[in-house]
Amino acid sequence: MTRAEAVERLARDRFDLCVVGGGIVGAGTAALAAQHGLRVALVERDDFASGTSSASSKLVHGGLRYLRMGDFRLVREALLEARALARTVAPHLVRPLPFLLPVYDGGPYGPAAIRAGLVLYDVLAGAPRVRQVLVAPERAAKLVPPLRTGGLRAAGVYHDAQVDDARLCLANVRAAADAGAVVVPRAEAVAIERAAGTVAVTVRDRAAGGVATVLARAVVNASGAAVDDVRRLEDARAGTSVAVSKGVHLVLDAPGAWEAALTIPVDRTRVSFAIPWDGLLLLGTTDSAFSLGRDPLEPTPREEAQVLAEAGRVLPPETLRPERIRFRFAGLRVLPLTDRPTAEARREVALTRGPLGVLSVAGGKLTTYRRIARAALRELAPELALHRLDAGAPLPGAADPAEVAATLVRDRPELEPGLADHLAGIYGSLAGEVLASCEDRRDALEPLASGTRDVVAQAVYARTHEWALEPEDVARRRTHLAFHGLDTPALRRRVAELWDEVPAGVDAA
Repeated sequence: MTRAEAVERLARDRFDLCVVGGGIVGAGTAALAAQHGLRVALVERDDFASGTSSASSKLVHGGLRYLRMGDFRLVREALLEARALARTVAPHLVRPLPFLLPVYDGGPYGPAAIRAGLVLYDVLAGAPRVRQVLVAPERAAKLVPPLRTGGLRAAGVYHDAQVDDARLCLANVRAAADAGAVVVPRAEAVAIERAAGTVAVTVRDRAAGGVATVLARAVVNASGAAVDDVRRLEDARAGTSVAVSKGVHLVLDAPGAWEAALTIPVDRTRVSFAIPWDGLLLLGTTDSAFSLGRDPLEPTPREEAQVLAEAGRVLPPETLRPERIRFRFAGLRVLPLTDRPTAEARREVALTRGPLGVLSVAGGKLTTYRRIARAALRELAPELALHRLDAGAPLPGAADPAEVAATLVRDRPELEPGLADHLAGIYGSLAGEVLASCEDRRDALEPLASGTRDVVAQAVYARTHEWALEPEDVARRRTHLAFHGLDTPALRRRVAELWDEVPAGVDAA
C-alpha cells in the first residue's frame, strides 16, 4: 500500500479503532487491536517513534530504583515483560546486558543495602537462584576497564537488557500493518467530534497536504507528551492532566571494550547510566520539570555538564572529554500530576475518558508497553465487542540474530559476515527481505557513509517498507547514523538521491 492509498483509505473506510500517536504505546495498541481482528487506523503527527520512543535510555528493565519507592508491582511486571521481549517478542532487538552498581565511600548506599536490593530484584525477576550480587573492585574493573577505583568498596551486579527503541516501535507499526491496519505518519489529528454514531477524527496530511476524516467506533489518544493537546480537540475545556519531565542523553566515543553497563547512584532518588551501545557510550539521563511550548527540547549546556559530571562520579575525565561527544538528544516523560520533584513521581499509567469517549493513555514505561496496550483495549472491550484478549504475537523479524546471520552468509556468499551480523541485529528474520528489496541494485551493499556499516539497501528499504519520508528518518530512527555523528548534509543528499530512483508509486510501506 502506498502512502497515498493509505490516506485515501483513512477517508473511505470505517474503522473499529483509530489510534492517535505512533510512539511505542500507540503502535503497540494498534498492533494488538489489529491482531485481534479489529479494523484499525494509526495516525502520527510526525515520524513514527519521533518522540520519546527514540529518545530513551535504550533499556528494557525492571527499574532498580523503583524498589526504594515501593513500586514492587511495577518492578515485577516490568521484569517479566523484559524477559518476554528478550526471549520471544523481539530477541533481535532486545539483548541481555549485565550492569554494575558501584559502591563508593560516602555514596548514598552501602554494600548491605545494595546486596539486599539486588537479591530482591532477582527474586522479583523470578530468577531460579539468587546470583552473585557483589563483586570486589578488581573484578568490577575487569568488566568496565575505565571504572574509577579510588574509594570503590565493591560493586553490585545485576542483569537487565538494552533495546533499539526506535526499531522496537517500528516493528510494532509493521505488526499492525501486517495485520491489516492502515498506518500513516505525518498525519496530524486536528479535530475530534461525534458523527453519525461514530467518533470523527479530522486528520491533516502534513506531507502531501489535504485533510481526511477518520470514522471509528473508538479512539485511543496515545500521543505521549501531547496527550492534553489531543484531549482538548475533544473538549476545549480539558485542563492539564499530566506533568512532563525532560531527560537528556549524550553519546560519546566508546573507550574500549566494556563487558557491562554502569548504573550510577546520584542520590537516594536518582541514578544515571553509562551504557555501551552500538560501539558507542550512552550517558544519561537527567530528570527535570519541563514546560511544553516554552522550554526548548534540546540539551542545554548546563544539562550536558550535568550528565558529564554525574558520569564523572565513576569514570575518569579522559573518558568524558566534551570533544568525544558524537550526538546529544532529549526526550520527555509523561508523569502523573504531582507537587513532588519529577524524579520522585511514580511511573504510573493513567487511562481517562473524554466526553466523546476518547480513551487517553498517559504515562508508563517503554518496557511495559504491551501491558499498557492490553489495559487500553480492555477498557474499550465493551464497545469494540472484544471477547478475548491475549498477549499478542512475536513481532515481525523476531529471531535469534546469530542464526539469522549464519543463514544470510550461507545463502549469500557475497555478504561479509560483519554486515550479516549488522543486518540480523537490526531486522532479525526480515534481513533477507531488506536485501531482496534491492536485488537489482549493484550498489545495494555499498556503505551509506564512510565509516558506517549501514548500506544503500537499508535506505531504500526504509522508503519502500518502513514509512520513511525524510532523510532524517533514516539517519535518526531506521539506522544509528545520527548517533555516530554521521547525519550530515552529504548523507541526506545521498539518501534523497537514492529515493529519486525508487520506482514511482512506492512511497512507503
